[in-house]
Formats: sequence, C-alpha cells, structure tokens
Amino acid sequence: MFTFFPTLFRRGRVAIALAGLALLTGCDFNFWRMDGHQSTIVVDGPVARAQLEVFYVTCWVTLFIFIIVGAVLAYASLKFRARSDADEHAEPPPQGHGNPLVELGLIGGSVLALVIIAVPTLKAIWFTYDIPAEEKANAYEITAVGYQWWFRFEYPGEQATIDATTKMPLVTGNELVIPAGRPVRINLRTFDVIHSLWIPKLAGKVDMIPNRANFLWLKADKPGYYWGQCAEYCGDSHAVMRFRVVALGPREFNAWLDQQLQPARTLVPRPADTSRPRPQFAALRSFRQNESGVTEKFDVDPLESWRAKQAPEKDENAELVAQGRSLFTTKACITCHTVRGHAGAGVTGPDLTHVGSRSTIGAGLLENNREQLQRWLHDPGAVKPGNKMAKGYVDSKITLTAEDEVALVAYLESLK
Repeated sequence: MFTFFPTLFRRGRVAIALAGLALLTGCDFNFWRMDGHQSTIVVDGPVARAQLEVFYVTCWVTLFIFIIVGAVLAYASLKFRARSDADEHAEPPPQGHGNPLVELGLIGGSVLALVIIAVPTLKAIWFTYDIPAEEKANAYEITAVGYQWWFRFEYPGEQATIDATTKMPLVTGNELVIPAGRPVRINLRTFDVIHSLWIPKLAGKVDMIPNRANFLWLKADKPGYYWGQCAEYCGDSHAVMRFRVVALGPREFNAWLDQQLQPARTLVPRPADTSRPRPQFAALRSFRQNESGVTEKFDVDPLESWRAKQAPEKDENAELVAQGRSLFTTKACITCHTVRGHAGAGVTGPDLTHVGSRSTIGAGLLENNREQLQRWLHDPGAVKPGNKMAKGYVDSKITLTAEDEVALVAYLESLK
C-alpha cells in the first residue's frame, strides 16, 4: 500500500491520468458554470441563497482539510519512499505511541472544523424554517398537493368563479405562478405516497408526507421562470414528475390572477360557411422513445414563451373547438378533469380550466403546443408510463381517431 504512491510518482502515471481525464471531458470546462435549469449554484431567492452559503462553507472547510491531509501524505510518501530494492524489502522501523500534541491537535482541528460548519448551518436552518417575522404580514399562501405523478396548486385566498352563484378556491396544475419579490408560504400535502417539492433555484426540497402537514417558504428576487421536480422516489414515473414556477411582477401577477379566476372561455361557432376549408387531420408523426418534448425556441426565453401563451390562438376554429368540447364530455374526460363553467368535477387529473395558458403539459414534460398535445392525447402511457390517464383509456375502453385528437387539441388550446 505505502509503496504504491512512490511507484505512481516514479512512473509518471499521475500525468497520464490527468491527460486521460482531460480527453474524457473533451477539454470542455463549461461544466464549471453550473447554471442549468435546476442549478443549485446560480440561485434567485433568499432561501436557496442561504443554503448555497452553507454549501460553500462546507466546501471550503473540506478543501482545507483535503489540502492539509494531501500535503502530509505527499510529504510522507516522498520523504520515506523506498529508494532501492533493498529498502522495499527492509523491516519496518520500530512502532511507538503517537505524538500527543499531534493527536490533540487533530482532535481540536476536527472540532473547530465542525464548529465552523455548524454555525452557518444552524443559522440557515433557523432562517429557512419559516418566513422572517418582519415579512410574515406580506406573505402569500399557496397549497401544493402531490399526486402520482403531478402537482396540484391551490390558492386558498382566491375565489374562482364557476357560475353566477358558485365559487371555489382557485386551482391550477403543474404550473405555480407566484408574485416576485414577495414571500410565499407553500403548504405541502400529498394525495397518495411520499413526494418532495423541490425548486432548486428558489428553495431546497421538503417532503410531502401522508397524514402530516408540512410547509416551506420561498421568495423570487425578480420575475423569472423556474424548473421544479419531485425529489422523492414515488413510483414508475417519478423521474418525469416535474412542474414549473413562474414569478411575476405585481401588476402582471394580478392580471394573471384576474384571468384565472374567470370560468373557462367559450367560443360561439359561426353559421356554417361552406367556402371555408375543412380542417386537415394529418397523421401524427412517430416519436422516438424518450424524445424531448420541448423546442429550442422555448428554451431560449421560457418566460416570454409563457407570456405568449396567455393570448388566444390567432387561427381558432370555433366549430372545431365546439366539437372538441363535446368530445371532452362524451369521451369521459370529465370524470377526471374539471373545466370551470363548462363541464366536469374530477380531481384525479389536473384542473384544465385555463390549460391553454400554461407553458407545459404532462407535468412539465412536454411543451404546450399542438403537436405535443396530440402526442399526449394519442398515447399518454408512452410519454409517462403508468399514469392514470393511460390506465383510464384501457379501463373505460376510450379510443380516439385522428379527427377526435385534433378537435380535442383545438378545444384545450382555446382554454386560455
């Protein structure tokens, strides 16, 4: 064991190993930026920032320990290395008791390192546990409920319109819209198994546990678009149980809220116009297994892509939308979904009242556009194995023709 390091140094294998590492990484050092969609290094909120500071402190302390231990190991390996074949087979020198000063120094150094890490850790735990007292009065409350495999977000303080006499708390699915610059308290619940809500750039993960109330708080420094994920294994499609968080300025958030509180939008078909071309029902193209459902254009500026979804489509076909609305009822979609003001009272699947204004579908897996909507309706089990919608197709013997799919897509897109 102790002759390994000097041999390694003598033969230059360290240099070869480093050269091999450079070749394996392609000499591309962009990974040091670590600013991906779910980065915990580039953060935009005080909770995530406090957790990042603890991480940095831990890294610096462990780096210091690594340097000290590595330096001592290198010194001992070089100074006491075997310089000849005779030295390699020589008897080890007499072994004695360790130096008390060294041992006490190591114990003291270890305690000091733990204290250096513990102080900011305890401060961060205290800070991230609950909203600071001076900001509690301005906090906004939301409830998140985990399902296999999607998230329902409820706004208990907002009463959404169903009809002229009935209201209910506002509910959205897989897209959490929050006011930027304002603390948000999220009550965490689960409908079935243990889930975990995680928005890396805004806050660390907190579990949703059956029969146990839990919560977290966060605040977005500025308007932005953030990726979220379930961080607790919860079944077949855990890896694709995603969601999005959209942080908006006060005026834009209030405008979004006003729109969401209204019942579903209704298009009135015009009298039949024989001169208008009939919609073409192109066959759905084949998708590769695990093919990405998000376009490059969407990823360039996802917040602007989300804003573009708030406006009605330019080429809406009211007749096709009406056909899709009828199919939504006859194909039993209303048993799992709700469209306020239209039909359905289902809670098994996401509320679809304003699904056309969301940027993603399939729990953040697919971009919300015509092609991906049809892909999801055509075979949800191929996109997200084991999901309840795919099971519902089988149990209820639901079949959709290409014409049905296009009509349903038109209807869902109209729900802004």
